[in-house]
Amino acid sequence: MGRALGSLVLLLSAARAEIALNGRVTDENSAPLAGVRVTLGRFLAVSDPGGAFVIRVDSAGEYSLSAQREGYYQAQERAVRLSDGPNEIALTLQTIREVFESVTVAASPPGIDTSTTAVEHAITGAQILEAPYPTTHSLRHALRLFPNVVRDAAGGLHINGGAEEQVLYTLDGFNLTDPLTGRFESRLSVEAVRTVEISSGRFPAEFGKGSSGTMSIRSRTGDDKLRYSATNFIPGIGFHKGFGLQDWVPRFNLSGPIRKGRAWFSDGLDTQYIRHIVEELPRGQDRTQSWRWNNLLHGQVNLTPSNILTAGFLANYWNAPRAGLDALNPPETTIDRRARQWFFYVKEQLYVRRGWLVEVGYARNRTFGREIPQGSDLFRLTPEGQRGNYFIDATRKAGRDQALANLFLPALEAMGAHQIKLGLDLDRLHYEQDVRRTGYEHYRVDGTLLSRVVFGGSGRFDRSNLETASYIQDSWRVRPNLLVEAGIRQDWDRLVGNPNFSPRLGFGYSPHGLENTRISGGYAIVYDATSLRTFTRPLDQYSIATFFSRDGGARDEPAVTRYSFNDRRLASPRYENYSAGVEQRLPGDLYARVNVLRKRGRNGFTYVSGALTDARRDVFDSVEITVRQGFRRQYEWLASYTRSRAFSNAVVDLSVDDPILITSNVGRMPWDSPNRFLSWGLLPTPWKKWALAYLMECRTGFPFSIHDEDGRLAGALNELRFPLFFELNLHAERWIRFRGQRWALRGGFNNITGRRNPNNVNNNTSSPHFLNYFGGQGRSTNFRLRWLGKAGGTS
Repeated sequence: MGRALGSLVLLLSAARAEIALNGRVTDENSAPLAGVRVTLGRFLAVSDPGGAFVIRVDSAGEYSLSAQREGYYQAQERAVRLSDGPNEIALTLQTIREVFESVTVAASPPGIDTSTTAVEHAITGAQILEAPYPTTHSLRHALRLFPNVVRDAAGGLHINGGAEEQVLYTLDGFNLTDPLTGRFESRLSVEAVRTVEISSGRFPAEFGKGSSGTMSIRSRTGDDKLRYSATNFIPGIGFHKGFGLQDWVPRFNLSGPIRKGRAWFSDGLDTQYIRHIVEELPRGQDRTQSWRWNNLLHGQVNLTPSNILTAGFLANYWNAPRAGLDALNPPETTIDRRARQWFFYVKEQLYVRRGWLVEVGYARNRTFGREIPQGSDLFRLTPEGQRGNYFIDATRKAGRDQALANLFLPALEAMGAHQIKLGLDLDRLHYEQDVRRTGYEHYRVDGTLLSRVVFGGSGRFDRSNLETASYIQDSWRVRPNLLVEAGIRQDWDRLVGNPNFSPRLGFGYSPHGLENTRISGGYAIVYDATSLRTFTRPLDQYSIATFFSRDGGARDEPAVTRYSFNDRRLASPRYENYSAGVEQRLPGDLYARVNVLRKRGRNGFTYVSGALTDARRDVFDSVEITVRQGFRRQYEWLASYTRSRAFSNAVVDLSVDDPILITSNVGRMPWDSPNRFLSWGLLPTPWKKWALAYLMECRTGFPFSIHDEDGRLAGALNELRFPLFFELNLHAERWIRFRGQRWALRGGFNNITGRRNPNNVNNNTSSPHFLNYFGGQGRSTNFRLRWLGKAGGTS
């Protein structure tokens, strides 16, 4: 009896000694927030996918609580009194919307994210609106704000040295990549974006189909306040080789409640009128214009406090007559482009109090593209530019249907805390085309015909693919200062037929006494998605090439080039990513990080002698140093330097439409830029209502190849480089209140130094204008007017 009484006393003492704070963090619409860093005195916890966290302390009493996550206003030094036993608290963080709103809390500064081991870069919608990059209406252009993203001379995006199709692009958790190309072809208003996050290297097992990383876009959600804004809604008239309407890119955004406290919506409309004038062409043949618009409608309904339904609809339209007009491509060589897309998604999220969280969703993506040449004449490539009519007349349609399910298990205690997540993903892709090609001719410098290529067979076909994936991921908090993430992913698709398994492992560690330091590293195997475009080339037309001597006679019999499938079974494109990093938070909200990434790819798909093989090999290495600081609530700056190399044995993606003749396909990738310095920020001025925004980029020029008069490669592939690229943009912004409304007026200069930064070159060794550079953007003025709705209070 005495022993039993003693045991009871010990149990009661232990229960009394267990002092815990159980909490949950949500946003303003009651949606759970994961990855929130919650500090209670010297104790730290990170919220799980359901927004829940637990902090255990040594003794009862009063503590100071703070909660922060980048992109949200932080809860600062909130007094909390804990009693013996369990305690509960609910926290709500407000989304940062406009940097100059009247607020009583500060924005969460950049910091060390202890909720994941992945290498992550993030920018918020407010930062996208602050930075003065050219073409500020375009989210694609805004992505150059990331230290690990470069845009090539043609505007393509390259993350961590990979091709654009080697990245998984998602919108609110759903696959947004183009079903045919695998690229980020969609357009959406920058006003509709809440955050953009890029994960690289050792990203969790839930992400696949992208060896270079994943880019996740989160759209804005309305709240209980009606908000509206308009940007650049007044068109301008300018004089550039005559009076005319200048480029006009009005944007409109509307958000608010459908039913307060229960349902909300947000709608972002972006329209673009682009007037393109080529200085080198004669008047009447020197201009074209295009129209584009997109609209993203997003909604959220809280069916119950623990059951949330979200849905969205993205629509895109583009009409661009005379696309491709430039100094070397006069009007008759251009094509009229038309494109449409619609993307619909719906997701239900169910949170169970004991820690279970279930997500199920469905998305449908449909695209349409049309290319219409100006006539049916042959396309002629000469040393001084192109002539004739473009040789492709095409109609293309593609689609993807996606279903997904994710399950977050309750936290499990076993030698530390485990947060386990598992999920399924099912995709069906379909593509059909109707393409008719005429042909093209190469001419020598003396005007004699070098070669003629015409096409045979049918360019009409369709192809589909089915993809399945599953994964399990464990985030194991071994100790408060040590996080280990381990997972495995399985992918399969019908075109290749290989069951692929991708292990992932990462760690994050903060040494004792150095809580503001984080050391991380990891390893991941990642498989690229199977491209429908790659697997449809043997179904397409074939080329028939005839080569001519200078006297006009044919040299040999016509050469037929057909693309075919390999008889043997192909391996799947496989990449091994090794990464490591050190992060340090310094006084004054100064944050520094060093990341190292080593990526090795093999079994990539490429055509060799017309046959599809898995012989592609890729190499990418990078070292990135970034320093960032946030201060005075809304101001911040970032500076980074990246040293990298991107190399492959399949640099040129050969296709029936590509007129390039090469014998060796080994070299630097066209976007290889060994040295890149980037800095941008929003800075205060001595005047209260003014701010200064800047962007500076300096990088090594991109590589290019040269060819002889026969159209063959001269020297090594991508042996030469464009000149050093340097751009400095400087804008001043004034925030005003006028007639009860809030306004923001911005003006400044892009490329203020006037450096040409050419993006095209005459690369024909036989041309008298060989290595003449042209293109690029000189110094330009930029003005922006934003109407931000009714003044007064936080909005």
